[in-house]
Order: sequence, then structure tokens, then C-alpha cells
Amino acid sequence: MTTTTTADRAVPAAGPPPEGSPDATAGASVVRMVAGLVGLAVTGYVMVTAFQAVVLFEMPKLAQVVVAVAAGVGGAMALFYFLNLLVEGFSRRWEERFKPYVFVLPAVAFLGLFLIYPTVGTFVYSFQNDDRTAWVGFENYTDVLGDTDFRETIVNNVLWIVIVPAVTVALGLLVATLADKLSARWEKIAKSVIFLPMAISFVGAATIWRFVYDQSTGDQQIGLLNGIVGALGFDPVSWLQFDSFNVNDMLLMVILVWLQTGFSMVLLSAAIKSVPEETLEAARIDGASELKTFFFVVVPQIRGTLITVFITVLILVMKVFDVVYVMTNGEYGTNVIGLEFFKQIFQFRNNGLASAIVVLLMLAVIPVLIYQVRHFKQEEATR
Repeated sequence: MTTTTTADRAVPAAGPPPEGSPDATAGASVVRMVAGLVGLAVTGYVMVTAFQAVVLFEMPKLAQVVVAVAAGVGGAMALFYFLNLLVEGFSRRWEERFKPYVFVLPAVAFLGLFLIYPTVGTFVYSFQNDDRTAWVGFENYTDVLGDTDFRETIVNNVLWIVIVPAVTVALGLLVATLADKLSARWEKIAKSVIFLPMAISFVGAATIWRFVYDQSTGDQQIGLLNGIVGALGFDPVSWLQFDSFNVNDMLLMVILVWLQTGFSMVLLSAAIKSVPEETLEAARIDGASELKTFFFVVVPQIRGTLITVFITVLILVMKVFDVVYVMTNGEYGTNVIGLEFFKQIFQFRNNGLASAIVVLLMLAVIPVLIYQVRHFKQEEATR
């Protein structure tokens, strides 16, 4: 019988574990997790430092833009890269479980920080006094709703809600229909001109329209409307102070309609072009006029888009602020809820009252949002 001594046995050579072995996989996972954690820490430090540099240090505007874009875009890319690296350090089973939540986490965190937290804080502040040092119950709400000026503000908002979305959708539908009849070249030109105001901010648009409604003190009128009135031999009119029959409110609404008609036109034009040609031909064969074909064939088929555009503009109108602030600052009976909140919190320092106004505005917007979500789900279910 032959015996084997220890010296005769093969001793494995020292060195790294072969690729694919459990030890190698575990080591690579640890390296990924460590690299991910270190990368996240460095990325967070760089982004915070860049933000502080933009806010605290005086630097040229161009440098601020470059730093903000580089830190924001580059930081976001690095953030998701290192998050992915960190999750890949787990086993395959846990990686598949964690990865969706990890990628959603930054968005949820920002929503919580900039949306949910302020909303809850505003609701709590609405039950406190002006400097938030004592609880006052529903006193802020009773003061707001019992104020005659605020009731006039609510009436103004109702007028905006009733008029602006309806006129915007009607004009957008009209322009989209007429532009659809043009040749391809002229259609593009017409739509570009109508859509152009969408590129202008609300403040910029209001500044432009101030020159339209302006009433100069001298003999020469620089305002477009008063220039026309003067050319016709009439005295200039203080358009923005003309509060009889809410004329000045209507003139302010024109600005928002001018801004949003292009948005309405683009969506409705796409909806009109998606209407099957067979349905139009069938209506014409049955003897329907072009007008009847439009109202009884085209409009019912684009009803979903009409509602979507109407609700989108409606939500925008409910929180309108910029146009009224620049044009009249709410004077001459043109105040709206958004501007009243701005005045209470920044001009009068009534934090509790301002919070109550915001809560009332949120309560008014929520039913509209619920209807929009339900409508969107119905549209998706029928596709």
C-alpha cells in the first residue's frame, strides 16, 4: 500500500481568486458599494459648494449660469451614476428590488422638500397669528371671507375663470382650423407667428401691453389704443383705470389670452389632423356642410383634447399673478387671489392671513386637478 506524504500533495499557488469565483464576485460588489458611497458624498459636497458659491460670492452673471448648469446637470448625472453603482453592489435579487426605488428617490425627495413640506407648513401657518407665535384657530379664514375687498377679489377670479379659458380654447380652435386649410409653407409661418408669444414671460408680456394701454400726460400719446382714439378725434382714455363693467379686467385678460392661444392652437391642431379622413368623407357624402362636418364630426372626436386644454388654462388662470401685478398692482378693482396673497405676505407681513388665502386657493384647485386626472385615465383606457 502506497502512502502519500504532505510534501507529495500539490499546494495551490498563492494569488487572487479566479475570475467568476464567489470571492471575486463579493470583492467586486464591495468595491462598487464603496465607490458608490464615496461618489455620492463627493457629488453632494460639490453641488452644495457650487450652490453656496453662486449665492454667496459675487461673480459675473455668465459665470453664475455656467456654474449652475455644470453643477446642476453634471451633478444630477453623477448622482444617478453613483446610485446605480451602489445598487449594483448588492446581490442580483436585492438589486432588482432596490433599483427602481433608488432612481425614484431623488425626485421624491425634491418633491417632498419643495412641494409637500411647504404645503403642510402653509396649512399649519393658516391657523396661527401674523408672526406665527400663537394659535388663532379659524380666525384668519373668517377675516378673509368676511372682508368685502376679498369678496371683490373672488368675483374677479371668477370672471377670469369663466372668460379666459373659454376664449383661449375658442381662438386656438379657430386658428388651428384656419391654419389647417393653408398650404404647408404658410401653415408653418402662421402657426409660428401665433405661437411666438409663448416664448415671452408673463412679466415681459405685461410690459409690452402697458405700451398698448398707456395714457401719456402730454399731448402726444405713446399708447397704441390712445393713439388710435386720438387719431379719431376723441380724448385719451385711462384704460387700466376704467373699472366700469370690469373693462380693465377684460383688458388684462386679453394679455393672458394672447399668451396662451398659441399653446391651445398647437394641441388642437394636432388633434384635428388626427381625425380620420374617412369620417369626414362620409359626412360630406351624406350631404353635411363643412360647418356641420366640423361641429358634429370633428369636434366630438377632439373632445378629449379640448377638455385637456381648457383645464390646463383654467388652472393657470386660477393662480394668475404676474400680469395683474405688473399692469395695475391690483388697483382700480383688478385684484386677484394670487396677488392678494403676495401683498399680505410681503407687503403687510400677515403670514397667517396669507397662508389662509393660499389654502383657500388650493382647495379651489384640487377639484379641478381631480377631474383632470380622472379624465386623463378615461382617455388612456379608451385608447
